[in-house]
Amino acid sequence: MSVTVDPTGGGTATHPGPPHARPPHSGRRRTGAVLALARFETRELLLQIPVLVFLALYAGVVAVQMTHYDGMDDYPVLHTVDRDTQPAPLLLALALLVCTNAAALRSRKHGTVQQFDTLAMEPWRRDLAHLLSVLPFAALTAVAVGVRFAREALKPGAIGHGSLGELAVGPLTVLLAGVLGVVLARVVPTPFAPILFVVAAYLLVVIASAAAGAGGEGLGRLSPVLFSGNAGGDPVPADLLGRPAGWHALYVLGLCAVLACAALLRSGGRTGALKAVTALALTATVAGALGQGLRDTAALEAARRTASTSPQKVQTCTTAGGSTYCSFPDWESVRDDWAEVVERVRSSAGGTAANTALTVRQRIDATGDIEADAALTPSGTPGEVTVGTRWGGNRVPEFAVGVATVLVAGREDATMHGLCGARGITAMWLVLATDPTPRATFRNVRLDDSDSGPAQVLAPTEGLSLTAQQTTVVQELLARPRAEISPRVKANWRKLTSAQTSTAEAAELLGVAAPKGAEQCEE
Repeated sequence: MSVTVDPTGGGTATHPGPPHARPPHSGRRRTGAVLALARFETRELLLQIPVLVFLALYAGVVAVQMTHYDGMDDYPVLHTVDRDTQPAPLLLALALLVCTNAAALRSRKHGTVQQFDTLAMEPWRRDLAHLLSVLPFAALTAVAVGVRFAREALKPGAIGHGSLGELAVGPLTVLLAGVLGVVLARVVPTPFAPILFVVAAYLLVVIASAAAGAGGEGLGRLSPVLFSGNAGGDPVPADLLGRPAGWHALYVLGLCAVLACAALLRSGGRTGALKAVTALALTATVAGALGQGLRDTAALEAARRTASTSPQKVQTCTTAGGSTYCSFPDWESVRDDWAEVVERVRSSAGGTAANTALTVRQRIDATGDIEADAALTPSGTPGEVTVGTRWGGNRVPEFAVGVATVLVAGREDATMHGLCGARGITAMWLVLATDPTPRATFRNVRLDDSDSGPAQVLAPTEGLSLTAQQTTVVQELLARPRAEISPRVKANWRKLTSAQTSTAEAAELLGVAAPKGAEQCEE
């Protein structure tokens, strides 16, 4: 506005001036203020006892997972490892849900809502700061997930490939929990809301998981975290899992954005940018939800049946030492380890078995529940040995039992009728003769971890049933020098692999004392 003086004496005149100019860099100042408040809220969250406790608990769980060692840990299946990173972040997510809700309700709790209304920062920008305060915790979770997965992926025996979509679920769950805390503070401004929400969410997740298990996988995948991953059995190839990990991650990310925008709109945010982000977030959420259901279920079931009943149609093979090794594509790197076991076991055999060409075929059972703990039926193909999808640790001598069974009896399914007498003893000698720790291995492959009496010997399929007398003879053989027993095994190979040779006769052929007591073994 400007004022001019009329030279004729008519007084003064007022003219509207240019509108009030916006202070320079005001948008930058508001952004800086929001970020400063977000940093403050992050520090406040970090000082909350629930966050500290559950963050320490989460770190402890990750540390235990990374330091726990089993022989099979040398050969991690990466498309199982990525899913295993998802449950642990729920600990931190639970704490953030409660504490972000309390932080957003702080002004209401202390009766300072009216004082905040006099500040230059709008309420929706304060809520934006609360939402941004969760990002460092999601980033910290992403680092923990990445470190754990990288440690497994860098192992020389790592199998397959992980999925970024599966790895993203843990950090996104933490982010979603923090966003929900702010949303609940604006929609249901009571400190009991997070507790009620957790109970309701738990029931919904249980129902969704049950629906997924009953065939309603579309409904089940609307849960941010999918708990129906591994049923405790051996892994299957990644393409048989039927988990649209990328679409699911997009769905959870979109859900985080939609809820964040809802909180800001509830607090009075009406900017064009916020409305545009809301529309984009809704689109991403719907696309992710629909994308999870856009898969050919019939084709997936057919692929699982083929891999279970006719694996040779989807496997590749290599030849080493006269034997053929066939596996699913992700397990090609383990074939050399299989070949090493085959050569080691075969080196102790006699007769034609010392040069027998075997076919080692990887097998799974995906006809029912995926990755269920199901026993594989022994192969009836002569010279074929079954190997599973787990390797390392006790799976190595178990595979050796399968190899020895085929070398002695010719077929895997011979174990279904029992390897009585000399054949069971000979098979166990092949397994243990060149093993670096034969006595420990003998206990490990027995179902009851014993070294005396009758027991079931583990194998990739049916396994062996050893009588107490056979166990006694095997122990006697292990007590003798290998150089003394090996020539006897090879020299008497024909008799030792005959179904007509008894345990006592085998002991005599091998130069050890015959066991006492009546032997009961049904062919």
